[in-house]
Amino acid sequence: MCRSERADFVPGCWRDAPSDLWKTPRVPVSEAFYSIDGFVRYCALNMRDDALDSNLLESSIREVRQKILTKEIDIRVPTEIAKTHRNLSPGRNTYLATNNENIQRQLDQLESLDHVPLAGVPISIKDCFDVAGYPTTSGSRFYQERSGIRTADSAVAQQVRSAGGIVTGKTHLNQLAYGLTGENQDFGNCLQPANPTLLTGGSSSGAAASVLEGSAMCAIGTDTGGSIRFPASLCGLCGFRASLGVGSWEGGQHLARSFDTIGFLFRHLEDALLLGEAIFELPRPKVVPRFNNIGVVDGNFLRDAEPEVLDGVATWARLLEQRGFSLENFAPIDWEEAIEIFRPIQASEAAKYHAGNFHEFEPEIGARLEWGASLEQRELDMLRERRDLFMQRMQQLFSRYDFLLLPTAPIARLKNGVDHRPVRDRILSYTTPVSVTGLPCLALPNRAGGTQLVAPPGADRELLGLAAALAPLRAAAQR
Repeated sequence: MCRSERADFVPGCWRDAPSDLWKTPRVPVSEAFYSIDGFVRYCALNMRDDALDSNLLESSIREVRQKILTKEIDIRVPTEIAKTHRNLSPGRNTYLATNNENIQRQLDQLESLDHVPLAGVPISIKDCFDVAGYPTTSGSRFYQERSGIRTADSAVAQQVRSAGGIVTGKTHLNQLAYGLTGENQDFGNCLQPANPTLLTGGSSSGAAASVLEGSAMCAIGTDTGGSIRFPASLCGLCGFRASLGVGSWEGGQHLARSFDTIGFLFRHLEDALLLGEAIFELPRPKVVPRFNNIGVVDGNFLRDAEPEVLDGVATWARLLEQRGFSLENFAPIDWEEAIEIFRPIQASEAAKYHAGNFHEFEPEIGARLEWGASLEQRELDMLRERRDLFMQRMQQLFSRYDFLLLPTAPIARLKNGVDHRPVRDRILSYTTPVSVTGLPCLALPNRAGGTQLVAPPGADRELLGLAAALAPLRAAAQR
């Protein structure tokens, strides 16, 4: 089920509702709890008008939580709104699985959880993580047919629930999470809700769409070679990929263990640390470190970046400088090596996970898997040695700088229906220096495209904390 059958009574659907809906007589309390529909209608017609705004989920999570805590809105209202916004993307495929009864059971358990950090916050989960009550497809009909209904949550889904979040369903992705575009031959391409000519990017495609369409306030995704950062940049969203090893992959389907990280997409920078603490249980430092120096990537590395993307990075650099950071340009001399290291290791590890089934997937993905399976161990060992050396050189950069700033990708948009194979390596050249070294990264939205703010390994909390300081700057960065 994708949308409520009684959508005309559910908060958040005012854009589709009859113009005289507000004239409908109010529902008495005696009828409100006779059924789920009665309760929803009660919320829609008896609560304060500002709580009924269909744009409520575009507010920050902190703002919505404050309204819940002060009883300005009922704790169930954000999710009831979110339910009516599911699959509003042009392909109606933001979610590969969503179920009203599953959501309602979660809502029924909320009364004792209103003190937890994400209580009542609708959150989508990428369909490569198990969620009890749903199959796990990894974006493939082949795996959908063999999955069966999962009876237990993955670790990340359990963490979301423990924090009080409401899982709205399982979102679209490139097959096997092995792509950057949001295209999928089995389930259709994932398109931006406001512009059906543009792809969301991937592989966390449905994650981005769920936040854009208002069916989730946060979307759990994964980032191997840019699968959170790139959709965030195309869709004007914020994104966070954790350090390699942060968060549990129990109940998750890997693509390439050496590079797979967990993260999330969201709208408001001020929510970054709240989400990171709730989803990853990041430890609090005994001493709060001070960060001052930022290295800004420059030189020939940026030779193919679109001018509007570079303008966006320059805007963030200027705003950071105004906030008191010391910025210095530097030209990386060996970052092109990252993609040479990344692609074969990724393909080899993915081939092991999907051995014997290559022919079940899209031809391009099957070809990558075949190539990965053909690589000799000696070649892979040499690549891992090169990776170790690359990581050492990146660590040396962090002896000079506290953070690094660079474009997320050289392009600002992906047209639907166009062959994007020629730009795949161009995108990976910008994302894989972070992927190969397992670094945490905050994806910042530009007016067009996006910017990566990269921290040293393990500095996840510090990076998320900086996001709060950057929150007031976002509007200026997107002007």
